[in-house]
Amino acid sequence: MNLLLLYLLLLKATVTSFSGLTSLPVVRHDLVETRHVLTDRQLNAAVVAGRTAPGANGLYIVSVGYFVAGVGGAAMGTLAVMTPAFLIIPMLGYLGVRAGRPALKSAIQCVMLAAAGLVVSSTVPLAKDALNGPLAVAIALASFLFLVLTRKDTVWVVLGSALIGLLAKL
Repeated sequence: MNLLLLYLLLLKATVTSFSGLTSLPVVRHDLVETRHVLTDRQLNAAVVAGRTAPGANGLYIVSVGYFVAGVGGAAMGTLAVMTPAFLIIPMLGYLGVRAGRPALKSAIQCVMLAAAGLVVSSTVPLAKDALNGPLAVAIALASFLFLVLTRKDTVWVVLGSALIGLLAKL
């Protein structure tokens, strides 16, 4: 895949999302469904890599770039993650003085709800790929309950799941 096109697609995903995994539906649509340069399994692996690494949740974009085009793709992913930070400063200057307006607050709330819906819609196909047996379903359910009920860091879910997976293979 052309590196400039990859950068533009990943930039579209990062610019049109608010943070982290809200860019997932755009990435999945563009790279898995439309261009077929990435599989659901690779996208799952990229999300896992991004979630286990320290830093922002959107860093999975770098792994996506790597899966699509190697080191050059990872560089494009890095640039795509960094670019919105440079664009937001002038935008905040413009929107900051208008932030108290009810219409703007309502628009922001609606966009956040739409983003949540998009995340859920892209999670279903990824879950179908990842939840391929009773153990995987049990780990997913236990992980969800652990995170909802304890508010602990996701690193404990990753470590616990890895340990359970290793023990199950022994």
